Amino acid sequence: MVIESIRLDNFRNYDSLKLKFDSGTNIFYGDNAQGKTNILEAVFLCGTTKSHKGSKDRDLIKFNQDESHLRMRLRKNDSPYKIDMHLKKNKTKGIAINGIPIRKASELFGIANMVFFSPEDLNIIKNGPSERRRFMDAQLCQLNKVYLFQLSNYNKILNQRNKLLKEIGFRQDYLDTLDIWDMQLVQYGTKLIREREMFVSRLNGIIEGIHRKLSGGREELKVSYEKNIEADNFEKQLLRNREKDLKLKMTMTGPHRDDLCFEIGGVDIRKFGSQGQQRTAALSLKLAEIELVKQEIKDTPVLLLDDVLSELDGNRQHYLLESIHDIQTLVTCTGIDDFVENQFKINKVFHVVDGAVYPA
Repeated sequence: MVIESIRLDNFRNYDSLKLKFDSGTNIFYGDNAQGKTNILEAVFLCGTTKSHKGSKDRDLIKFNQDESHLRMRLRKNDSPYKIDMHLKKNKTKGIAINGIPIRKASELFGIANMVFFSPEDLNIIKNGPSERRRFMDAQLCQLNKVYLFQLSNYNKILNQRNKLLKEIGFRQDYLDTLDIWDMQLVQYGTKLIREREMFVSRLNGIIEGIHRKLSGGREELKVSYEKNIEADNFEKQLLRNREKDLKLKMTMTGPHRDDLCFEIGGVDIRKFGSQGQQRTAALSLKLAEIELVKQEIKDTPVLLLDDVLSELDGNRQHYLLESIHDIQTLVTCTGIDDFVENQFKINKVFHVVDGAVYPA
């Protein structure tokens, strides 16, 4: 897969911007707070409908403007696609694929496959469980539309159930309706658990070899799926915990409380690993993500690399750059010295200065 071009109007700090990308490595360099990351955010938004930062649509629109327009062209398996996205402050975004409007944002998933890697991702191991669940969900949603449907429904039902748990404190007659929500929560939650089981199994088969090379053969990384509940036991446990849920006014059982565990030599590095071990494991995780997407789509994803090299030592820099030489990459950085030192091939360079982009 290759992204050919993008056009931005009133997006973040850009009035109007047109860019054509090379199919290899595209570098955007410049000082901080000039708009480099905004370009990567726009590309990711066009491919996934969401900002990698979790920003709301109205926050993406240029200050003092009411709407923003993004247009991205890409080619996948020799088929051209044009994605148009219209952001409005007080309305749902409009999306069209090849000139045809789509009703649901989920229809866009599967066309563009991207892996976003930022400095924040290096902390995914030591951060809380929600970060690691978000990683699982983001990958599964991008590769599996059915999972996206299941996750969306599960979250809606979970929110409704939690709302009902609060209301029952004032209206005891609502208690009988809990069974309906429980049935649906189990229906979708069970499917999420099984999909995550398969995902972690595949992930383990890839990440072990990557981490062994990154650590010079000194360490073996194992990822395990910490389920809050087994799929077959979900319904019984949900009923068993009902009194607790009513007391806390919150659903305490289900895949929304899952986690991923990372172990080296039997030691949980989320809690007891050194910063170096945690960062190496995080890098292994992102590289495994790239390989997983390759295997699934029988093509290469686009890598969006946001100022990560400055956070890595020389060995990790070299390994990362060696691993991505065959895929289209959009990189932001403050300078290109790291690429030169690693003798990495650069196909196109852009200099970003205060919302303006100049070919270098």
